[in-house]
Amino acid sequence: MKISLSFLFVWILSVTLSVFSLQEAHAQSGKRVIKDGSHIQPDNFYPRVKMSTSMGEFIVELDRRKAPISVNNFLKYVDTRSYEETIFHRIIPGFVVQGGGYTVDFEPKPSLGTIFNESGNGLKNETYTIAMARQTDPHSATRQFYFNMRDTPSLDPGRNWGYAVFGYVTEGTEVLDAISEVETQYSMDLRAPDVPIKPVILTKVTILPEPTF
Repeated sequence: MKISLSFLFVWILSVTLSVFSLQEAHAQSGKRVIKDGSHIQPDNFYPRVKMSTSMGEFIVELDRRKAPISVNNFLKYVDTRSYEETIFHRIIPGFVVQGGGYTVDFEPKPSLGTIFNESGNGLKNETYTIAMARQTDPHSATRQFYFNMRDTPSLDPGRNWGYAVFGYVTEGTEVLDAISEVETQYSMDLRAPDVPIKPVILTKVTILPEPTF
């Protein structure tokens, strides 16, 4: 049986394209979609979140332009609902409200890894700003954050690394003020002072819609 050259060429081309399509499909199926926070409102430099607590709600505007690593890190915990039902475990009136790391039973929440310290981004530890908590190692921040309840330039970078600010409270500062004044004590569970006697719970963090102009 004779086969025309044109038919043979079309058949070979069809088989070749099918092979490439299968290879591409296989490659795509093997890829993992890494949701690192940058996928959330990717074109919005200033995403906003509503933080609902057992004492009320307040809104935080994040600064992805100056602190992209810290903002995306924070958003990936929000996206997985990992901050829900956590506590503000360290509260010092006129200084700091810190949370995001423990359950109401003082169990540590899982970390998604440490991040680079962005304290040199130009944002200052001023009243009502949110910043990344960390240990002595400047690049040890994971999931815990804190709110500044006063201007604290000693936390800004100088000769040493500072603490990276990545947003500020735009609405509901009175709620944060009230939280900062709760009664605290030394906690045997955390082996730490300044722990609220009555838990202050972060019940939910909601990503707000992008503003429309």
